[in-house]
Amino acid sequence: MEFGICELSVIPLRSEPSDKSEMINQLLFGDLLIAQEKFKNWVEVRSVYDNYVGWIDLKQFSDLSESEFKIISSSKQSTALELVHLLVNKTKNIMIPIVFGSSLPGLNSGKFIINNEEFTYEGDMFSNSQNITSSHLIENALMFLNAPYLWGGRTPFGIDCSGFTQIVFKTCGIKLLRDASQQATQGELVNFLSEAKAGDLIFFDDEEENIIHVGIMISENKIIHSSGSVRIDTIDHNGIFNTELKKYTHNLRLIKKIF
Repeated sequence: MEFGICELSVIPLRSEPSDKSEMINQLLFGDLLIAQEKFKNWVEVRSVYDNYVGWIDLKQFSDLSESEFKIISSSKQSTALELVHLLVNKTKNIMIPIVFGSSLPGLNSGKFIINNEEFTYEGDMFSNSQNITSSHLIENALMFLNAPYLWGGRTPFGIDCSGFTQIVFKTCGIKLLRDASQQATQGELVNFLSEAKAGDLIFFDDEEENIIHVGIMISENKIIHSSGSVRIDTIDHNGIFNTELKKYTHNLRLIKKIF
């Protein structure tokens, strides 16, 4: 078994070993990886954070020894809270722009080590030792307002609906699975929209009753979600009503309380 880590700002995770293949997810700096298969100059990896599997260019895979992998896995994890911030590799004297939601393993006094290389980070961050509230969650969600929708995206420069909810919850120390249908299996069911609170996840389905969309409740009748862009819309028992289009765009399916 081979272990690795994302040491670039963002790496596209593809469905097949080809640059022309669909991007199904993105890896962010600090994401731990397990290599599953190699094909030519591609490697199929599983992201440790959410068990999502896809292909990345072998040149973008940074090896870790098993001992280093275990050290990082068990270390204190922090999460970057700057939309973009320059991380400094002091050993190589280079800078790496990292985005909101990136992982900073074993961060101590602004420093951490990967493969005997020293990194420094001086931006705002979240530590899992911090207490969180729904107001923290909503504040982080609002950081993404107007970010464009991007299938498979997980960054402020392009993000899909479940990537948005996953990253926002990650910045509050709560782990969500990657896809909306997977996230719908987590948490505690809320029976009625009138009982939903800020920070609850709201799920929507298609005509075949497949869950295809998710957003975050931010007030009694408002939801923030990624649809075209990250936006705030009105929600009622029927679903999401887009005031610009003057119609319902998503059909309400269920509500989950995550914390």
